[in-house]
Formats: sequence, C-alpha cells, structure tokens
Amino acid sequence: MLAHELQQQFFNHLKSILPSHISMVDELTELLNLSHDSVYRRIRGEKPLALDELRQICGHYHISLDQVLQLQNDTVVFQAPEINQASLPFWDMLKGMLLQLTYFNSFEKRQMLYLCKDLPIWYFYVFPEIGAFKTFFWVKTIQNHPDYSHKLFSLSEFSFDDCFATGQQVIKEYNQIPCIELWNWETISSTLSQIKFYRDAGIFKNDADIEIIINSFDKTLDHLQHQAEKGLKFMPGDTDVSYRSPVQLYINEVVIGSNTILAQLNDKRISFIPYNIFSYMLTKDVRFNESSFNVFNTLVSRSTLISGTGEKERNKFFRSLKERVQDLRK
Repeated sequence: MLAHELQQQFFNHLKSILPSHISMVDELTELLNLSHDSVYRRIRGEKPLALDELRQICGHYHISLDQVLQLQNDTVVFQAPEINQASLPFWDMLKGMLLQLTYFNSFEKRQMLYLCKDLPIWYFYVFPEIGAFKTFFWVKTIQNHPDYSHKLFSLSEFSFDDCFATGQQVIKEYNQIPCIELWNWETISSTLSQIKFYRDAGIFKNDADIEIIINSFDKTLDHLQHQAEKGLKFMPGDTDVSYRSPVQLYINEVVIGSNTILAQLNDKRISFIPYNIFSYMLTKDVRFNESSFNVFNTLVSRSTLISGTGEKERNKFFRSLKERVQDLRK
C-alpha cells in the first residue's frame, strides 16, 4: 500500500471513532495548530503527516497504529484512564461508572456482557444497608483510606446518602442496557466473606447492624431473582410498564469469572479488563475483542439460562445462595 493510501486509511479510522456530531477537520485544526486547508491536504494524502503530528494525534485520541495499519503482531494497546492519577476516592470512581454507562446509553444499539466473579458493584445500591456496608468496606479495607483506619462500622454514623444516590443513578443507567450476565455459585462468596471478616474482627460497632446488613443482602438476592424471573431489569417497586432492558442470566458451574466486561456499541466492540480491584483497562483492538467475545459466547453455550425460563434451575440456584446467607446469619 502506498504512503498516501496508508495516511488516508489512518484518517478514515480516526473519523470512525469520533462522535458523529464532531468535525474531524475542526478538531485537527485546533490540535495541530494548522489551517483548515492544511488539514484537508493531509486528509486527502496530498501532504505527508509529520511524525510529531502523528504522535500528537495518536496520543490525543488513544490510537494504536498497529491496529489501524493492520500490522500482524501480538501487540495489543490498552487504555488505563486512571493510571496517571493518584488513588481516586471511591465515590469519584462511582461517578466515573455513571459517566461510562451514560456514554453506553448514547448508542442506539448497545449490549453489555459481564463475566461475573462478584456481583456487579451497582447491585449493592439497590438497598441502602448493604450498600453502606460495601462502600465502607471498599474505602477502609481495599483503598486503605487513612481517615477510616481506626473507624468501626455503624449504620447510624456512616455518612452515605450522596454515595447511595449516585449508586441508584448508576443502576438506572445500567437498567437501560440489554445485558448478558454469567454467574457462578461463588459470585456472592466475597460479600459473605467480608461480612464474616468484619464480624469476627469486631469492626461492627453494633451487633444489631450485622443482622440488618445480612437481611439487606438477602433482599438484594430476592430482587435479582425477581429480575431473572421476568428476564428484565427494574428497580424495586417498579410497575410492569416501567420495566427496562432485558437481562439474560446464565449460570456456569465450572468457571469462575474475572469481572471482565464486554460492550457492543453499534458496530464497535470494547473490552474492559479489571486490574487493581476497581480499575479497568480497555481496548478497542479488533482481534482482541473478537477473541474475547468468542470465548464469552463459548462459555454461555456451556451454561444454563435461568432468566425468563428454567424456573426449576433458577429456584435451585437462588435457594442455594440464600442458604449460604442463612448459614452466615446462624
């Protein structure tokens, strides 16, 4: 392929990743500090892109030349939006999730595939008590926030209203996205272990709060079972007319997930790979995403659908989860 054809291919790729309402020419004019005519000459391949201009464009738009030029190597470029930032407060991370899901909902055709090692974070904000406990745990024990180093957990003392309100917004955005969730029998294990750890370590200030939190988690499982029965996502108390997008819930008995999220947005695919517990790195690499989607679909084909159908298997699965909650209560 000739140099000017490669350059045109590069700009075609850039145009494809920009939102339709944004002018590529205007963007590049400002970014490269060039006239409109100079930008048009580069887009048409009449004027070669300088290496520093190419570097600016790739850095600004997170473009991998390997992908654009279809170089056949084993390099995959990931973006890690938080890598250059100090540790974000958990509530800011929750706001970031809200922005990400809102972005997903800007696409006419959208779908999420979630390989659940744990329950998705937003499900803990269906009810406030379990949401308060999980937030406190994440901030104190996972993020090691210095203000929480000697704090004991108390429902009456933990300031949680703003975080819960954001969590509820996150759920409402998620409820508008058709999704496939792949669970395992161990999907709730980490939450049960966290409650047990805090109980045994004496981090609950009031023993009565333990029962309240376990009951709240029990209600969450009831709600998720109700969603699975309907095959739709909704908030507690919603009427049928306000039910949102479909959810397909599958159970895989042999594979524990990784909390990987795959997104199909119109004709684009994105893989979100977790690291450092809360953070995700993402890639739009075509080869990587094709492989990730294929593996997910293979796992689904070897799993049991319990949403909308499969009443016997659905009841058996949730009964097993709730028995484990009951064991913790005892």
